[in-house]
Amino acid sequence: MFEQLKPVPTDPILGLMSEYKADTNPKKVDLSVGVYKNETGDTPVMRAVKKAEQIRLETETTKSYLGLAGDVQYNELMTSLVFGDHATVKANRIKTAQTPGGTGSLRVAAEFIKRSNPNASIWVTNPTWANHFSIFGAAGLETKEFPYFDFDTMGLKFDEMVSTLNTVPAGDVVLLHACCHNPSGMDLTLEQWQIVADISKKQGFTFLIDSAYQGFGKGLDEDAAGVRLLADQLDELLVCASCSKNFGLYRDRVGAFSVMTATAEQTEIAYSVALNVIRAIYSMPPAHGAAVVANILSNPELRALWEEELQEKRTRINGLRSYIVEKFKEHNVPGNFDFIAKQNGMFSFLGIDKEAIQTLKDDYSIYIVGSSRINVAGVNKSNADYLAKALATVLNK
Repeated sequence: MFEQLKPVPTDPILGLMSEYKADTNPKKVDLSVGVYKNETGDTPVMRAVKKAEQIRLETETTKSYLGLAGDVQYNELMTSLVFGDHATVKANRIKTAQTPGGTGSLRVAAEFIKRSNPNASIWVTNPTWANHFSIFGAAGLETKEFPYFDFDTMGLKFDEMVSTLNTVPAGDVVLLHACCHNPSGMDLTLEQWQIVADISKKQGFTFLIDSAYQGFGKGLDEDAAGVRLLADQLDELLVCASCSKNFGLYRDRVGAFSVMTATAEQTEIAYSVALNVIRAIYSMPPAHGAAVVANILSNPELRALWEEELQEKRTRINGLRSYIVEKFKEHNVPGNFDFIAKQNGMFSFLGIDKEAIQTLKDDYSIYIVGSSRINVAGVNKSNADYLAKALATVLNK
């Protein structure tokens, strides 16, 4: 039967990763992969994580299964991290299950939505994280798009977004990014969150929030403000969280799936369905990463250290945005890139065409995905001038 298989195209970002690794140019620059990098281009283990891992090493007493829901303490702490000291939490209207990364959480959400309403469509921002389409498609969900990012103004198409959301029927699901929108870096204001909450109440659709970058935008609480507003005003909400970025636990695959319903009784039922979904996909999540997060969030000293390190990352990224704009102006890169400094998180679009992107790779070993999305954290003081000069040369041809 295997001879009937046909090759599947390589994921563009993973393909660029391979090309970058094989490139021998000492000046090569990787702006493609969505991983935080420090000034030297490394992705080090956070100090708080190292300390928490030591505690884990000394106190772990078993390698037995965790159970379908995963680490109970982790689930409680992640619920608090995302939702804060919220009335819905106190009312037992929210329950959380540990998942293998944010991607695992999204797949659980997809299957959960399919169980809840087999005919549901899921609406995503245009553009959105490319893997959203594969994840929801694998669960048999139809994915639709609504306007979000405007490449002409490098801002939001909020009026068009509102117009489309006003057509989304009851029973469908709308996915929004909690903060640090991937791939545009453009986030909703709290006033805009209120507007879309009101539309949800009127139309009867349910929100699914992808929270992959809490703490990378404006702060832990600020980045969760939209989620908490929705939780305060709506009966139903789904949230998929990831610890890959804010805890730097990329390879340990640590995520969480939270379901909120109108009552504690309904939430128990919904949670039982979510656990049944989990049983059919991977049965039980891995233990290590969640235990590390639980150790950090439950230990005041480690939590303070973690928040300090997270602030260092956030400050660096926000500073880089202004630094990139300054360097582009200094080297006369054609166009206005002031929008980069106004966005949040690791990503931004340069708005250049595919021919320029290919030339940057071929002639300068600068790796950017075809959409022109860049990872801001891939820029540092040793490569910023090289990047700006190369971009100016290519765009001025």
